[in-house]
Amino acid sequence: MTVVDPIADVPPAFLGAGPEWLARRPELVALGLRERMALLDGGEVARAEWHALASRWSFAADARYRACAELRSSAPDAPPIRLGVKDTVDVAGFPTRLGLRRYRHHAQRSAAPLLGLTNVTAIAKVVTTELNVGIGSGCVNPCFPQIDPAGSSTGSAVAVAAGICDVSLGTDVLGSVRWPAGRCGVTGLRMTHDPGWLDGIFPLSPAMDAPGWVARTADDLAFLWDRIGFGGRGSSGGSPLLCAAAPGRGRARVAVAGEVLESDVDVEIRVALDVAGAALRDHGHDVTARAIGEPWSWRGAAWELCARDAWDGYQDWQRWIGDDLLESTRRALAVGAEVDDARHVEICRAMARQRASRDNLFSGRNVDAWLVPLDPDVPQPIGSVARASSSIPRPGDPGYDRSVGFTPLASFLGLPAITFPVACSDATGAPLAMQLIGPPHSERSLIALAQDVATSVGGFELRPR
Repeated sequence: MTVVDPIADVPPAFLGAGPEWLARRPELVALGLRERMALLDGGEVARAEWHALASRWSFAADARYRACAELRSSAPDAPPIRLGVKDTVDVAGFPTRLGLRRYRHHAQRSAAPLLGLTNVTAIAKVVTTELNVGIGSGCVNPCFPQIDPAGSSTGSAVAVAAGICDVSLGTDVLGSVRWPAGRCGVTGLRMTHDPGWLDGIFPLSPAMDAPGWVARTADDLAFLWDRIGFGGRGSSGGSPLLCAAAPGRGRARVAVAGEVLESDVDVEIRVALDVAGAALRDHGHDVTARAIGEPWSWRGAAWELCARDAWDGYQDWQRWIGDDLLESTRRALAVGAEVDDARHVEICRAMARQRASRDNLFSGRNVDAWLVPLDPDVPQPIGSVARASSSIPRPGDPGYDRSVGFTPLASFLGLPAITFPVACSDATGAPLAMQLIGPPHSERSLIALAQDVATSVGGFELRPR
């Protein structure tokens, strides 16, 4: 294969400001991982040639989309899969900044989810919002620049969508990986909650925090599963991912959350939900509507728990962070100060009860996965609606029920969830994303179901607007 670099010798500033700039990606960068690695493994493209091309593109793309807190070139003989890591996660040899302007620490050891990864090269620490709870990252959404990438793992999604990285590690408390992945039209996977995976990760709400991976497509995630291992060691002493059963390719029992069907979701979200359900049926899966029940009612409490945990943590953090915080960060922390001890205990006890009985959501209901929209609302263009003053909604605020959203369900129960795009909004041009939520350690099966949806909807070709 002849490697062509379409941006050679052209400064990024002269390549235009529109999203069509992404179409200038070199062919090798634009390829799916499976196809690219076949060329590299077969010797049709030299590894050194790939790294030179990829580095040129990554630096030019980051100048446009601002996804990275730090970006490095890889060595000519380095593993060819490029990894970005959220800047609240330690990587040996990189500073960790926590989204702050002045703070940094230099970890001697990488975080638990990175231990044991193979065939991958860390090239970047990617942008995050301030302390995971601030608003605004400075990133530009590559394919949908009119849509805010959102979420604290913003850089993880933007770096992948821009072709700067092939895979990024983020963290997901209440949707921090899933939201930016959905807004950027890529695929995000929240892992099963496991305290053992949080070593080396800046904590926000340790009871709900989980690592999450972003790749361009579900097929890329499936390839990465086998190729790099998604190593890491959980509290059980071995990665539950690597112990998980191989996905069955027979019929899966998928339940559409009845509460969504009874709620006031946007019409286009309802249509996208139908598209995802039809795609699963096309592959022989059994799709029915069922009520989730009591766990649904605790989604708002998940926000309260996150806010209180962040507030409690900040009482320790502020002694060594020594940085001025944005007003949006202070407002989010202030929500936690309003959650009193009695309410905190009540929520924690409810979480323990719900997690102890979460098998009832699956084997007890003959369900393998739950299908839920990523959000109740179509993402709106930047500037068309007033930006929230805090990333954490406060009970009693106008629109609180919609602000709570659907992502906390998996978080409160400690479950894995994958988000993937199925359509674009006719009204705003934004990608419309769905979630599949599975039982503990069912990540690989969720990826397989997302692959099936992508096959039926044509792989979801991203078309910048």
